[in-house]
Amino acid sequence: MRYTHYKLILTLLFLYLAVGLYTPIFAQQKVIPSLLLWDNKPATDWMTEAYPIGNGKIGGMIFGGVNQEHIQFNDNTLWTGDENSRGAYQAFGDLFIDFVQADKTFSGYRRELNLATANHVIRYAQKGVNYKRTYFCSFPDKVMVLRLVADKKASYSATIRLKDMRATLTTVVGNKIQFSGKLANGMPYQATAQVKIENGTSRIVADESGNKQLKIEKADAITLIFTAATNYSNKREDNWKGEEPAPKIERVLKQAVAKPYEALLKAHVADYEKLFNRFSLNLGVATASNINVPTHQRLINYKKTADAALEALIFQYGRYLLISSSRKGGLPANLQGLWNESNNPPWGSDYHSNINIQMNYWLAEPTNLSECHIPYLDYINSMREVSKVNTRKEYPNTRGWTVRTENNIFGGMSYLWNTPGSAWYAQALWEHYAFTNDKAYLRNFAYPILKEISEFWDDHLKRRPDGTLVSPLGWSPEHGPTEDGVTHDQQIVYDLFTNYIEAAKILGIDSAYKNHISDLRVHLLKPKIGKWGQLQEWETDRDDPKDQHRHVSQLFGLHPGKEISFAKTPELAKAAKVSLIARGDESTGWSMAWKINFWARLKDGDHAYKIVQNFITPVGGSGTDYNKGGGIYANLFCAHPPFQIDGNFGATAGITEMLLQSQDDFIELLPALPSAWKDGEVKGLVARGNFELNMKWSDHKLVAAVLLARAGGSCTVKYQGKTAVLKTKKGERYDLMKVLK
Repeated sequence: MRYTHYKLILTLLFLYLAVGLYTPIFAQQKVIPSLLLWDNKPATDWMTEAYPIGNGKIGGMIFGGVNQEHIQFNDNTLWTGDENSRGAYQAFGDLFIDFVQADKTFSGYRRELNLATANHVIRYAQKGVNYKRTYFCSFPDKVMVLRLVADKKASYSATIRLKDMRATLTTVVGNKIQFSGKLANGMPYQATAQVKIENGTSRIVADESGNKQLKIEKADAITLIFTAATNYSNKREDNWKGEEPAPKIERVLKQAVAKPYEALLKAHVADYEKLFNRFSLNLGVATASNINVPTHQRLINYKKTADAALEALIFQYGRYLLISSSRKGGLPANLQGLWNESNNPPWGSDYHSNINIQMNYWLAEPTNLSECHIPYLDYINSMREVSKVNTRKEYPNTRGWTVRTENNIFGGMSYLWNTPGSAWYAQALWEHYAFTNDKAYLRNFAYPILKEISEFWDDHLKRRPDGTLVSPLGWSPEHGPTEDGVTHDQQIVYDLFTNYIEAAKILGIDSAYKNHISDLRVHLLKPKIGKWGQLQEWETDRDDPKDQHRHVSQLFGLHPGKEISFAKTPELAKAAKVSLIARGDESTGWSMAWKINFWARLKDGDHAYKIVQNFITPVGGSGTDYNKGGGIYANLFCAHPPFQIDGNFGATAGITEMLLQSQDDFIELLPALPSAWKDGEVKGLVARGNFELNMKWSDHKLVAAVLLARAGGSCTVKYQGKTAVLKTKKGERYDLMKVLK
């Protein structure tokens, strides 16, 4: 046993040292093997193999080729369409670096994405020279940075070029490469790369189409600082237009280029770590046999050998992707986060309102990324006025607003009207308050929106002669007939009314309207249990026990809603379980992620874990499959298929539900801990009420639990039949093992 541990320690030490290639020029900031995605060959496919980096606005997909580097890049404001047409999210362009090497062979290749620092690093040897490239997207400096070094002088000769996805010409002035253009909707855009070389020479060359390129010869090192922009603003009152891209880019690059590379890197890592390091998860040791193989091979091996560290890596990958695609002041993550290689991407890479954008943010609050939630909340606020206009055209004589299924960044919509969509949006507004206890936010930002969406449903609900209220002409996405009283709609409206009532109570305002909404909630058509014990999807008892559709929309009240639980409605919870069993465990990637959350809420950790295992299924192709075939690609992107990021986010959220729940007016510790996670530790989980928890368990038993009251106030904590009622003070920590009785 001692020999095995000694051998493991030596192996990990070797890996740690190896990534530095033993030379000071290759010094690495921080390497934690359990937080690395890596491969031993360059990527050849965008969707399944390239690794993503991003700063919430611009992002890149990195191929890591040796003789040619290819980085496909995006800015998430580049959209066609307008208020009347959805349009589509656009690919921006490509950055290529063609290296001049007489010998195309190479050895010792490794590319890795370090989740601990949000850096992408590539290493290889060629013609006796050790090369290293480091790439990152900086939120504080608003740029993508590429740093290319070698352990021998004059080792870099290359041609650097940019390519616009709309075929406009690229220009070069000095060492600045750029292109600019305008979309059909009038949106201007620009991408610019400033190249700094150490020694060597550079000159401007052109290709056969007249695109200018920068040719570098015998440089010791290259630093490339890149950014892209449009004139988009999320303010309708400004006609969605802000500063033009050219002066914006000039200002950003001037500030960034003036800084040493080390300062850019330090600022980036410090900013990222403030978010990422709030949370840690240990589900098991990352063994040498696991971390010694490329990530794509770990996925294959996972089906044969347990790898709890891979499960934790995939969990943290979800947090990495949210930090990288959703930062304060920007747009929310769309169907692909912010990474997109097509001008006609699947579903427009849009904001889908019937689960997808909501699912993107289930993880934000509980995994301590509350700031990353704000772009979604701002997006909801920015769409209100356009949505009101469109809603009144479709539903005359109604106050408030709702949305269609497909939505863009200007308020433009398409496809079916999704009447409960805005009510589902409202849940995010409430949850941000529930987790932060920020009354100023609730009063000034969330409450007005909660009220106007409640007013829409006040006017839109159908009153039956017996007093029952039903949502008219609903659709259980994406499944079944259009009719009144669909369970999915009824549960979302119940959730909206519940949150509005609570908000009005907390703020002590609008008591008359609060009482009116309370009366409406009482008369809503309730969930029903059907003839085979299932939770009915429709008011009519027609559910087919052999139906394994990917959506399980009738279980909204179980998750992410809070109407159904074993604590409050045990019979409905049992019926939900019957429905979930009938739908089956295998499905598309995002559907499996939702099922992890369902089973966690049902307190069945082993079944939730079974879905986790199903989710971690390697998928090779990148085609479209609406039914079965989901899992994850070699780069750990979720395969719907094709790539949809909500599965990554939803799986991370599901694992948090297995470890901590707080939707039932109490905090429950390890409510769905599976047998497979015998020992583990989690730090930085957040419960509603703004309580942060650290927990450790051994042999499936809780051995340490500390609660930090970030806002103070009372809370009830439960664990396996034990209860603690605490009256806490802001900033104080509480040892729960001493008070659970």
